[in-house]
Amino acid sequence: MAVGKVCKKCGNRVADPAAKFCNNCGEVLVMKKRSSVAGVLLAVVVVLVAFAVVGGGCAYTGYNKAIRLDENVKGTWAQVENVLQRRYDLIPNLVETVKGYAKHEKELFTNIAEARTKYFQSNTRGDKIAAARGLEGMLSRLLVLREAYPELKSQESFLKLQDELAGTENRISVERKRYNDAVRTVNTYRRGILGSIFCGWAGVEKSEYFEVSEEAKAAPKVKFDDD
Repeated sequence: MAVGKVCKKCGNRVADPAAKFCNNCGEVLVMKKRSSVAGVLLAVVVVLVAFAVVGGGCAYTGYNKAIRLDENVKGTWAQVENVLQRRYDLIPNLVETVKGYAKHEKELFTNIAEARTKYFQSNTRGDKIAAARGLEGMLSRLLVLREAYPELKSQESFLKLQDELAGTENRISVERKRYNDAVRTVNTYRRGILGSIFCGWAGVEKSEYFEVSEEAKAAPKVKFDDD
């Protein structure tokens, strides 16, 4: 790109692009051009800056996405804990009601009490999930005792607690699904190449699903002690 003419002899710059001779010494003028090397360097700088802007934008977006997905998991788990708390608040009264009729179920009552205690003593989400899943099968066996002890079917307090627990379990099921959906989303993101990098930067680890225990899925059987 032409930027003017310069006299080789005296170094005078002539602004008139049509001039052929130096107006200072009369020497033949030549056109001065920008250095091709400078042009290449400028292009390289522009490309590097563009890559830095695009790469930085992607990193910023990916990092924030990892944080957002992790916070969603934490939020949905908090809702699960709220309804689990309701479950654990109901269990002592339910057990006390059943004890008066099912005196042979000492082992079941003991196991339920221990599972409840284990949940509240758990410090991590994974431990709480394990404790909650461990209780579900025992809770199913507790409720089915009404078939072995017909008098429970007409016990008003038992029926009321059973209805409250049924409603609570329905809410747990809803919140469990929301939580598992959030876990699936963040875990899927972590499995991607870029996602794993962004999650590593953000300290987002793999989350654990809260699935229904196999014991709770199966139809529980009532067992009686010999004493």
